[in-house]
Amino acid sequence: MDFSFASGLTSPQIRLLKSISLGVLTAFLFVPILTLTALSVLLFSIFTILIIWRLALVLVGCAMLFAKAPSLESESIDLPIYSVLVPVYNEASIMTQLAKALKKLDWPKARLDIQLLLEADDPETLKAAKKARFSRQTRFTIVPPGGPRAKPNALNHGLVQAHGKHICVYDAEDRPDPSQLKAAYRAFQNGGDDLACVQAPLIGDNSGSALIAAHWSLEYAVQFGLLMPALASNRLPLLIGGTSNHFRKDVLLAAGGWDGFNVTEDADLGMRLARARMKTQMIKPPTFEDAPEDIRIWTPQRSRWIKGFMQTWLVLMRRPSLTRRQMGGRDFAVMQLSLGGAVMAPLLHFPFFLFAVAAMLSPSFSLGFMGTSLLVAGVVVGALGDIFAPGKWSISRLIAVLTRPLYWPLHSIAAYRALWELAVKPHFWAKTPHKPRREEPEDHCLIGSSA
Repeated sequence: MDFSFASGLTSPQIRLLKSISLGVLTAFLFVPILTLTALSVLLFSIFTILIIWRLALVLVGCAMLFAKAPSLESESIDLPIYSVLVPVYNEASIMTQLAKALKKLDWPKARLDIQLLLEADDPETLKAAKKARFSRQTRFTIVPPGGPRAKPNALNHGLVQAHGKHICVYDAEDRPDPSQLKAAYRAFQNGGDDLACVQAPLIGDNSGSALIAAHWSLEYAVQFGLLMPALASNRLPLLIGGTSNHFRKDVLLAAGGWDGFNVTEDADLGMRLARARMKTQMIKPPTFEDAPEDIRIWTPQRSRWIKGFMQTWLVLMRRPSLTRRQMGGRDFAVMQLSLGGAVMAPLLHFPFFLFAVAAMLSPSFSLGFMGTSLLVAGVVVGALGDIFAPGKWSISRLIAVLTRPLYWPLHSIAAYRALWELAVKPHFWAKTPHKPRREEPEDHCLIGSSA
């Protein structure tokens, strides 16, 4: 069975897509009112289920905020070698910051195996890395040309050369909590043989710098502070993050590493682990990183994520019956809610927003009872997550909560771009540019107990 998106859509999927499109178009031509009514009922039902699902996760996540955190001290005196993979490309300006962050990791230096994964055509970053005073445990691994030019390709190259039994992935801009490796190792010690991955929460560290950064940081606070802990506590499939995830190397190799042709290799790997009946657990020590401060940076980043969610869902649905047997019925349903919802919701945010605005401005247009109920329920459930997500309250967070209905439609712009790219350049990787953080800490949404 092919788990990679290298081959794109399969012939049966293309035929099915054409058949559905032709069927819907034909129905609109002959029975437009009935077709529109049927689609409305279908979408209402789907969004009702998604809203109820999100509410359940928010409530479980809120309850978990009061759970006592386990001790981070490791029971093992003789700690093993731990491998850290850091793929970098065009990141010369951030090398000094990265070197300082990695030096703070609380792990015996002689047992740290850090690989800086550099591309062969990026001499500027290599030059900056050599001047940045990385620890002696850091290797500069040059990823050879060939294969897809993307982060997962570099990670796979580093994986086969890693010395440790445990693997951790960081991005160039990350500032991980020094205790994170020990917390992850303890989780692996106590988590059982089916624990394949440990995810640390990600925190936007510059929410006060721009409105889009405040929204991005609040979104992360909800995702990593409420939703993902709720899923992990019930041993449900997780769309893991692209950084600060820790793996058992043997399981990662058995799963085939990362898909070099999927632009959200993290989400894809999380679902592939679920297909193998392996689990992911959350830990509390976070990783700080900077949110995009410009919509021109936010949009391609979000578009890449949504395109990758589409790719992951299409791979899983090549043979739905097989995927269901591999995951189990419960996890298969959760996959559809989490991953399918992450694809569908962005596509429909903007149209629903337009309908809501039209209903408020035009006396001749109404959403009706069902539409109004859905709108109110969605806004209320979203606000509950924003309000109760763990973290420090600030002016930037308050503004983000109050302007949330204006933020979600932006996802539709990214989703439409993702659809276009999926059709014309499916493997294109829109890299997010990074810059060194400011010396003074920003007004950020902290996660006190976390996805």
